[in-house]
Amino acid sequence: MTRVRGTLIDGGVAALMTYLIASATLDPPGPAYTGPTAVAWLVAAVVAVPLVVRRRWPLPVFAVVAAAAAIATATGVVGFGAIFLTWIPVALALYSAATATGRIAGMLLLAGALAAPGVTIPWLYLRTGVSSADAPESEAPLWWQVELGLVVVLLATAWAGGRLIRWRRALRAESARRLARDAVADERLRIARELHDIVGHSLSLIAVKATVANHIAVERPAETQAALLTIEKTSRSALTEIRRLLDVLRDDDDPAAELTPSPGPADLPDLVERLSSTGLRIDLEVSGAEELPTAVGLTVYRIVQESLTNVIKHAAASRCAVTVRAGAGTVHVEVTDDGRGRQPSRKRRGGQGLIGMRERVTMYGGSLATDTRPEGGFQVTAAIPYAAAEEPA
Repeated sequence: MTRVRGTLIDGGVAALMTYLIASATLDPPGPAYTGPTAVAWLVAAVVAVPLVVRRRWPLPVFAVVAAAAAIATATGVVGFGAIFLTWIPVALALYSAATATGRIAGMLLLAGALAAPGVTIPWLYLRTGVSSADAPESEAPLWWQVELGLVVVLLATAWAGGRLIRWRRALRAESARRLARDAVADERLRIARELHDIVGHSLSLIAVKATVANHIAVERPAETQAALLTIEKTSRSALTEIRRLLDVLRDDDDPAAELTPSPGPADLPDLVERLSSTGLRIDLEVSGAEELPTAVGLTVYRIVQESLTNVIKHAAASRCAVTVRAGAGTVHVEVTDDGRGRQPSRKRRGGQGLIGMRERVTMYGGSLATDTRPEGGFQVTAAIPYAAAEEPA
């Protein structure tokens, strides 16, 4: 649509320039052209009509228009005192060509554009002997210096405008490329955090369960089998999520890049089932989280996952409660246990898991609090605002 509109505009400009050039040739400020009228109109059309396709073929159009204007000037089929009108189409073609070429080619175009009138305009005046003294009734000064000066200024201005537009387009293209690179970097950082959460949670749970199985393998084989089953489920789930994240890094046309949905509140029951064991009871309550945005749902899942991993690794708890409530544009997450609370060593190190949770919540303008409960145990609470999906009208 934009190209069609541009062509229509150029068609109107070409028609207008054809009329102005022919009129200036037949009725100029100075001595009039004495040849056939049809020749004047034909020359005007040859100079101006190629402008219709200057956006599609800028270099060929410039070559044709510049050559036609130079021949018309050298042969005298121009209007004395208004020769610059014949060179306006050349200026327009030069502008388009300057936006489409590099620096060296652009300089060559400018040199050629200035050389053509620099040779033909003085040649015309010297050959015909026309001057202001010979035509005192002229409406414009008949000096080749004035005519050439006008044409040079016209061409140089058009060329400078074309180069400026090309420079601005290059800046915009570079800005777009930079934004694309930043977006890719942000996405890779997000994937790295996801991998940290997946690997850290899964390996921690596997290590804990493997330790339990190793100690009770002989005395309590049933519990050993349950621990091994949890290790199997956890490892399979971790591998699936890692493959999903790594698939994001594949090329879009890679047929192997088959993505699965990101985990969310709907996957919390399965998570709780995998983490539950004989020594730890996990109570889960989820309400109103069905319509959470995908990214917010993933954040809720990761907060619960990291919190439960910390309970298993550090709390020595027998019971844990997980509550997720969403409504009024905010989702509240609470994970509490009856274990031994914060350990001094964990407090000193800060914990990458807690830092990751805080970064996720802060990204949405929410809040995260982690502290020891007065009645014993540890508590993680988070409030994450989100934009509710609008119902279609």
